[in-house]
Parts: sequence; structure tokens; C-alpha cells
Amino acid sequence: MSSIWEYANPKKFIETVDKVLPFVSVLAAIGLVAGLIWGFFFTPDDYRQGSTVKIIYLHVPSALMAINAWLMMLVASLVWLIRRHHVSALAARAAAPVGAVMTIIALLTGAIWGQPMWGTWWAWDPRLTSFLILFLFYLGYIALWSAIENDDTAADLTSVLCIVGSVFAVLSRYAVNFWNQGLHQGASLSLDKEENVADVFYFPLLVSIGGFILLFLALVLLRTRTEIRARRMRALLIRERMS
Repeated sequence: MSSIWEYANPKKFIETVDKVLPFVSVLAAIGLVAGLIWGFFFTPDDYRQGSTVKIIYLHVPSALMAINAWLMMLVASLVWLIRRHHVSALAARAAAPVGAVMTIIALLTGAIWGQPMWGTWWAWDPRLTSFLILFLFYLGYIALWSAIENDDTAADLTSVLCIVGSVFAVLSRYAVNFWNQGLHQGASLSLDKEENVADVFYFPLLVSIGGFILLFLALVLLRTRTEIRARRMRALLIRERMS
């Protein structure tokens, strides 16, 4: 039985990505198209929110991925700090721009959804505020990687930043539970049937979430492969200069 640590070898990782990326990309496209078309065109309007409710098929998956992208970066950063596997550090770096874009989508769709419901585009609600701070952490993480020339030093510092930012990733997910006050509604997906969305919205939402997860996976695999190759190119250039 092969060990997961085999994929810490850049050559093995790239070979695996070359094989699985086309399938993941196709499944992501199918999931996104099916979920969004099903949700936007084949579900009824909500009796209170009208057609505005259909933005749930963009807002909830993007918000979910914005948070979990950072948690994935946390795991990869911890692997780097503990085992010093370069692929894990580069995977965390690759995930950051994807997570940042997901956060922007979540913030924008949340504003569009919230304006007719709350009468304002923005409110300093606990979850909204923690989500905005999470986005700033994404920007800081990306900027820190770009500002430091030595990859190992950059990986060390960004890993520490990722650990600190994880507090806000958790707050973004559970802010509604921590603070009862606030405009933001409870979770759309819940084990409590009274809080969970109706089945007519639930199933297309699951398909849409699946599409977003696969899209995130495809983009991270693609970007990690690119980061590995870029690192190799930098190493070759340094050797040429030294020779």
C-alpha cells in the first residue's frame, strides 16, 4: 500500500496531477453547470425572498470554499513546518489566490443578497466582519510570499500567518453561533431540519457545492504543478549564475 507521503516527491506529484487533473476538471464543469442551471432555472422563488434566494447557489458554495481553502492551507502549512515537504508549502501558496477569489465572490454575492433583505449592502455583522478580515489575511499571505525571495523563509513566515488567520476562518464559519445578534441568517445546511433549506433548494445546492469543491481542487492541483515547475526553473537559473 502506497503512502500519502510519496506525493511529497515533486516528480511523483506532477505525474499524478497529469493523470487526474483532466478528470477532476471535467467533473467540476459538470457539477457547476448542473448545479447552477438546476438552481437558477428549475427551482421556485422563495415565498419571502422571491427570486433573490437563488443567489444561494453562488454565495453558499463560494463562502464554504473560502473558509475551507484557508483550512486546507493551514494543514499544508503545518505539514511544511513539521516535515519540511516543499510540495505542501507550494500547495498552500497555490491555494491562496483561489481562496481569495472565493472570498470576493462570497462577499459580493452576500451584498447582492443582503441589500433587498436588510436594506443595506453592508453591515458590520460578526460573520461579515470576520469574513472581510479573512480576505485581508488572504491578501497579506499572498503579499508575504511575493515579498520574500528565499522560498523556505517565505514558507516559514506564511505558515505562521496562516495559523493566526485560521482564527478568523473559524469565526467566519461559526460567528452566527457565537453571537446571537447580527443580521446574517443561520447556516443554510444544517442537521436541524427546521434550520435547513427546503429540499427543493437543498439538492441543487449540494450539486453546486460539489462543483465548487471540484473546481477548487482542479485549480489548486494546476497551480501547485505550476509552482513546482517555477521553483525548478528558479533553481536552474541560480545554478547557471553560480557556474
